[in-house]
Amino acid sequence: MLLDWYSNCSKKLQIFYRLVDSLQANPNRSGRGCVELEWPPMLILAIDTSTRAGSIALLRDRQVLGEIAAREETPYSTRLFRDLELLQSRASFRMDQIDVFAVAAGPGSFTGLRVGLAAVKGWAEVHHKPIAAISGLEAIAAQGNANDELVSPFLDARRGHVFGSTYRRSPGQPSVLQLVGEEAILSVEEFLTQVKRNSGPGQAVLVSATPEVLPHELVESILPGARIEQVSASLAPTIGRLGFDRANRGDLVDPLGLDANYIRRSDAEVARKGA
Repeated sequence: MLLDWYSNCSKKLQIFYRLVDSLQANPNRSGRGCVELEWPPMLILAIDTSTRAGSIALLRDRQVLGEIAAREETPYSTRLFRDLELLQSRASFRMDQIDVFAVAAGPGSFTGLRVGLAAVKGWAEVHHKPIAAISGLEAIAAQGNANDELVSPFLDARRGHVFGSTYRRSPGQPSVLQLVGEEAILSVEEFLTQVKRNSGPGQAVLVSATPEVLPHELVESILPGARIEQVSASLAPTIGRLGFDRANRGDLVDPLGLDANYIRRSDAEVARKGA
């Protein structure tokens, strides 16, 4: 199974042993050498079809080599393959050169998620490569100020609701985000109340690409003094960087293990609650 970056890519990875004169590194250890292991760079294709904006990016490790993101009225799921061809023409790469596919696994649009996950499953299966399944909310939170300990990302879920959660940055590792509670679809008021509960005595920063969906008066009434930070709606570059981190931890899945995180209330449930 394609579960571990190092084992899955063992045929492609080569370890280069470079003897370094210890006098260069440590003059006190004359006559002794050390061995440094160098890994070849990881090529990552990252896509986000969970939002209308959508995006696709190519990364070498954490460096973005190319990105396609454009705001159009057409849902991104219908533009994915067009933008993939455009990215390939600009960055000059083949799909069989990709080492890891990183994809937004939700929450978000039903149709968008299905298209994106189906595409990634197909590519990964054909080319025998692993997948990094990334939460879109985590990708939003990761764009926030690294000095903020608590971050509450949210996405517009329409119908007066948002997808939201709260993350806590790991001490000494600001790039590592730990989910507090769970990701959920909530009314704006429910979301703000959840943030207050998850934050405890602290104060979370609200982070989103569409901060305007939160009425200022309601925010002030529930989370007085809360700061709202706007980040990029183009999530693919951040999804790629998070995918790189997952690959280094061996936290990858194969096509069969890839699943969507919809967390949307069904229409029947919404109707039942409104009855």
